[in-house]
Amino acid sequence: MQNGMYNIPHIYMWGKIYCVMFLVIGVSSCQMKTAPASNKQGAVIYRDPTVGPIGFAAQEIREALEEKGFGVTEKSFEQLSKKGESVRIILAVKGRQSVEKRLLDKGGKPIPELEPQGYAIRLAGKSTYWAVGADEVGAMYGGLDIAEIVRIEGGLDKVSDNVHNPSIARRGIKFNIPLDARTPSYDDTGDAAQNNYAEMWNFAFWKEFMDDMAHYRYNTLTLWNPHPFPSIVKLANYPDAALQDICVTTLKPTYKSGAWRDPQFVSPEVLKNLKVVRKMTIDEKIKFWRQVMEYAKDRGIDIYFITWNVLMNSVEGKYGITNEQDNPRTITYLRECVRETVLTYPLLAGIGVTAGENMKNRNDEFDREKWLWKTYGMGILDAKKQQPNRKVRFIHRVWNTGLGKIMADFAASYPDSFEISFKYARAHMYSSTKPPFCKSLLKEMEPYEVKCWWNLRNDDIFNFRWGDPEYVRAFLSNLPPKEQTAGYHMGSDGYVWGREFTSLEPQAPRALEIKKHWYKFMLWGRLGYDLNLKRDFFEKVLLWRFPETQGLPVYDTWATASKIIPLVNRFHWRNWDFMWAVEGCIDQRKGFHTVRDFIETKPMQDSGLMSIPEYVERHFANEPMTGMTPVQVAEELRNYADESLKQLVSIRRQVKDTSGELRVTLADIEAMSHLGNYYALKILGAVELHLFEKSKNQENKTLAITHLLEAQKHWENYASVAGKLYRPQLLARTQMLDWMKILENVKKDVEIALNSGIGR
Repeated sequence: MQNGMYNIPHIYMWGKIYCVMFLVIGVSSCQMKTAPASNKQGAVIYRDPTVGPIGFAAQEIREALEEKGFGVTEKSFEQLSKKGESVRIILAVKGRQSVEKRLLDKGGKPIPELEPQGYAIRLAGKSTYWAVGADEVGAMYGGLDIAEIVRIEGGLDKVSDNVHNPSIARRGIKFNIPLDARTPSYDDTGDAAQNNYAEMWNFAFWKEFMDDMAHYRYNTLTLWNPHPFPSIVKLANYPDAALQDICVTTLKPTYKSGAWRDPQFVSPEVLKNLKVVRKMTIDEKIKFWRQVMEYAKDRGIDIYFITWNVLMNSVEGKYGITNEQDNPRTITYLRECVRETVLTYPLLAGIGVTAGENMKNRNDEFDREKWLWKTYGMGILDAKKQQPNRKVRFIHRVWNTGLGKIMADFAASYPDSFEISFKYARAHMYSSTKPPFCKSLLKEMEPYEVKCWWNLRNDDIFNFRWGDPEYVRAFLSNLPPKEQTAGYHMGSDGYVWGREFTSLEPQAPRALEIKKHWYKFMLWGRLGYDLNLKRDFFEKVLLWRFPETQGLPVYDTWATASKIIPLVNRFHWRNWDFMWAVEGCIDQRKGFHTVRDFIETKPMQDSGLMSIPEYVERHFANEPMTGMTPVQVAEELRNYADESLKQLVSIRRQVKDTSGELRVTLADIEAMSHLGNYYALKILGAVELHLFEKSKNQENKTLAITHLLEAQKHWENYASVAGKLYRPQLLARTQMLDWMKILENVKKDVEIALNSGIGR
């Protein structure tokens, strides 16, 4: 167990009981201080006992108050009496049970109009606190707010009248879900998927995961899988399609692009090499996912399944079903899958689709949109014939198809809520706070009254704990306006954010990724709900989590180091996940990115950064520079790295007793800092190498070698820190991330510079 604490709101310790204190925003400590029972102050929480989200908030308030020495009881709202206890907390929904009248009768301020999920906190009378939501989710958020204040402020004294409405209506997580080796997610050839199949069928995992989602104010969970249906429904006309048990493959992934068939497909080799890791009937699987969706509802979370097409994983070859777009049997089968999914899961919020990536451009009855309508559209209509009042939201990705065709051939006939989805920052959300890629789409959207989900792809940071609140605030503030934004979902295509599997100092059981990366997940969720959260809030959160850092610059140190990867990505820009993994300086097809790749690769468009060739050309032409030069980028990276390393020295020197979590967090910050210095010197080396190649000035070559030798030393420092924290892992969308082995490629950059100009 790392640092003597366990950051989960319930105790699932498989027979072991640990001391737990869970902060609403994900902060915990085992240093619980409870007043003697004889001195306990009484507190009563009044609520509607039938409302799940409010019950969750009440539970959090109870735990927070009990940690402060209160004796807490819960009563139904109807039991709210005129005679008040010493402390009363009322959780309610505006417009129900005469809430506003009772509040005003007690001297509370009126409640203004609230948006969905909004809430008002009101003080009325002595030690009486109201959290009134526009709806059940808003009331839950109000209650979580009170519990959070109790914990980070030390009591109820800081609770004050306030009103909150969501800045962005829907805040989601994109979760590529490996349901089974026979129904894999987008690309399961990495270690993240292979280590998480069984976790996807562990109810304790989802309870912990969704509790944290609620703490961080996420209200949407999108589960992405090319063909999930054999693992989640049974079909009367296709009894052999449903999969019994949970299987993994006994094959060990060894990186080679397409070795297990192209991404999204299940390969014959995998199907021949299966191992059952859990016995489970299809009926038990259905019961499991109904439980998950019920739990999600009680945390204010909508669940969607989103697919790629045409990908009949595990049923290909059965009943005449193939992956061919013009196969009527495939269409009939998939239509039934969609119908039964809707009917089987009454709490499923919606379905999403991709017009690809195994679809062909056609101009007949089987073109992309007509095919999707015949399968997904008609399947949903079939379900609605049996359940006329059922609403199924639909998300259609703008990928491999045009918006005009989507709206004409699909949206025009769809009866319920219809929205689109777009890769807002390509595969790299950690790059620019204002990526330029949606500009043309926004213009296309103008004639249609349609909103877009912004798909925020983190195919950048898998290992290190990242945390820059101002980057997140700027990024989310720059999203298109509410009139065009349905929401955002954040996640990866080649990584499964399940349970971590690489730590060399693991908890027992290993922590969920959402727990390890609590600060990052909190930032994107909490700022999505409230863009006005200030720096002092996050500083209080960090102090609560790391009380030994009182007066030390944890916020600035973490934020400074976290600026490094976005700047590197902006300068060395590659659109898609298989093209670039910044933590390893690698890609899928060629492997390591050499100093020459840094010369040839252009910065992100509209980033204001100059490429190395442009800089060199203007240098020799004695022309003014038109943006931030590569040399300035390198200096900026060095400033970030040196400043964060200096602050780390100060923190480590002054903290006498470092908790385990603080220690590994500081080590992650150190690793990112060394990585920043590595890229800074690599860029300087690339500049000097290109200057030499254009001028033949030996001084430039000497400087290039010097810089690249220094870059090598920084990579050695980086590999040393990272290697003590994490074991190597195979990344599904790139290659093996093994820092010490990559060092051999780092050294070859020096050879490239040494050999430059020889024999020419």
